[in-house]
Amino acid sequence: MKQAGLTISQYAATAGVGVETVRFYQRQGLLSTPEKGEGIRRYDKEAVRTLRFIRRAQEAGFTLKEIGELLSLDSSLDHQRARELAKKRIGELDNKIAEMQQARDSLKKLANACSQGGDRKPCAILSAFDI
Repeated sequence: MKQAGLTISQYAATAGVGVETVRFYQRQGLLSTPEKGEGIRRYDKEAVRTLRFIRRAQEAGFTLKEIGELLSLDSSLDHQRARELAKKRIGELDNKIAEMQQARDSLKKLANACSQGGDRKPCAILSAFDI
């Protein structure tokens, strides 16, 4: 008789991750490890939901520790704390975006200076990074 649920490889594929990623999340305490039934572990729909939740939260830039907290909030319906975590993450992303825009602007200036310097002068890009 075929057992209901997904094998670990099928389970991992539902979220586009590898089996080792699932095992890593289990070691981190983010995912539970089901009991073996008939010699093989099977994952249910709730486990799939949790794995997808973790992947989406990671894509939003949350740390594994924050994801663990979000998972606990998911079951407690603590909207205020979830909002606080999201706002904190938005602030971090805003800072990272500002840093990246500054780096892009600096690199644009260097690329422009390099193109205006001609081939006989030292490269402005390489000179900027020289010690």
